[in-house]
Amino acid sequence: MTMKLYFSPGACSFVPHSLLESAGVAFEPVMVKLHKGEQNEAPFRAVNPRGQVPVLVDGEQTITQIVAIVQYLDARYPQQGFLPQDLLARTRVLETLAWMNNTVHPTFTHVFMPYKFAGTPEAQAELKTFNAKAYAGLLADLEQLAKQAAEKGQAFLGGDRFGPLDAYALTLLRWGGFAQIDPTGFTALWAHVQKVAQLPGVAKAIERERLQLNLYKP
Repeated sequence: MTMKLYFSPGACSFVPHSLLESAGVAFEPVMVKLHKGEQNEAPFRAVNPRGQVPVLVDGEQTITQIVAIVQYLDARYPQQGFLPQDLLARTRVLETLAWMNNTVHPTFTHVFMPYKFAGTPEAQAELKTFNAKAYAGLLADLEQLAKQAAEKGQAFLGGDRFGPLDAYALTLLRWGGFAQIDPTGFTALWAHVQKVAQLPGVAKAIERERLQLNLYKP
């Protein structure tokens, strides 16, 4: 039975999307159009009652949440080395991945969808402005990660192999454009993202999702 990945173009589901393409395995990409509210419709809710992407379906198993999916794909395709084998190095990658998912990502959500967190236009505007500044600071933290990796001679953020940190960093930096943040201002991170985008598997995911990396408009 073919594996299925439920994804939405430009969303965090880009992370497992690019991992699957990089692994070169057969899977069925199923697009969920969040902007049209398909995540709230019965067909998708039958797959994931929480109405979120990504969702990985492998046979009779349905797996949600990026950190869980990443660990599953790493175990499923160990030859890809998505996560380091060394215990401490693996722990550090998962530590950073969790931070991206539980801190950087939600900060952007407050910018992109402030209506989820406040009921009045005034409060929403304040949330958007406040969190856009906070998001720029978090991207600066990612910039430092990219610099540190380069200083260590690492090809990728998690080590010598492409992995989830690289795909998530690409996604998070790209989102900066929506927050009126110029991604090219983070020189090390932007250079890293450009390199990652050229990897064959990542390029396939970018093409399918029709992504533009720099969304900043002065």
